[in-house]
Amino acid sequence: MIWLWAAVASAFLLGFYDVAKKRASTKNDVLHILLYATGISTCFFLPLILSSIFGWGLADGTVFEMQRGTPYEHLMVFVKSLIVSVSWITGLMGLKNLPITTAGTIKTSRPVFVLVFSILLFGERLNLWQWAGILVALVALWLLGRTSRKEGVDFARNKWIICMWVAVLTGVVSAIMDKYLMGSNYMALKTMFVQSWCNFYITLIMVVAVLIARFSGSKVYQPYRHDWAIVIIAVFIAASDFLYFYSLSRPGSMLAVVSMLRRSSVIVTFVCGAILFKENYLKQKGLALAILLVGMALLVIGTN
Repeated sequence: MIWLWAAVASAFLLGFYDVAKKRASTKNDVLHILLYATGISTCFFLPLILSSIFGWGLADGTVFEMQRGTPYEHLMVFVKSLIVSVSWITGLMGLKNLPITTAGTIKTSRPVFVLVFSILLFGERLNLWQWAGILVALVALWLLGRTSRKEGVDFARNKWIICMWVAVLTGVVSAIMDKYLMGSNYMALKTMFVQSWCNFYITLIMVVAVLIARFSGSKVYQPYRHDWAIVIIAVFIAASDFLYFYSLSRPGSMLAVVSMLRRSSVIVTFVCGAILFKENYLKQKGLALAILLVGMALLVIGTN
């Protein structure tokens, strides 16, 4: 069950990634943060990209091995990159303007949608333990949402809440594409191929987005100020995504379970929200998180 523990490790790294983004958003605009973070991540993978293009064979026979890719495979990864770009931009806009515990609450609803589509598209079937885990987790998410509303955030009209829901829905589409690209019988692309080229294409997309914002006079654009938090973002997202993609590529992995486990990153954002950002309603949110942990434990038991 190595794919299960890879998903858990990915979740905790993802939590620190969200905290670093929240910290970086206090100094820079959303587009610059994402541009530099994905650009740095792309530099990590550049030797592997060049190796696949020129046939150097640097990582052959390892988990970092990647194919050169056909035009169709690159097109599919580029489409995924567009979807991820929309998800990251809207998600970071919401995170920048909402309490991190509120934004994290909304993000944890994503597995519900992933579960539905996993069953419909991939024919995944969950056992009793897994269903129990998901139901318990949904109760926890409901409690978290109710507590967040006490903070005065209008879930129906707040534009940053809408941004978070756009991020969630596009994230669901991206997750479904991940399973299709790496964990299905149709393509079965290597983990590093998807991650490396996705980072590369997102960087190009962010360059275009920054230029458009700069020359159109958009309020989204602000002059860039150096921040080491952006380097931390790049490291965490590169490591988290690698573990996530690796988990999905393993035989027997289930998208619904991986997606739910990855949302346990909210535990990290909760703790950091309490310590670093001094957020409110911690007892109520702590109860919901305890219930969420029970749900995650049931998922782990049902998968072993």
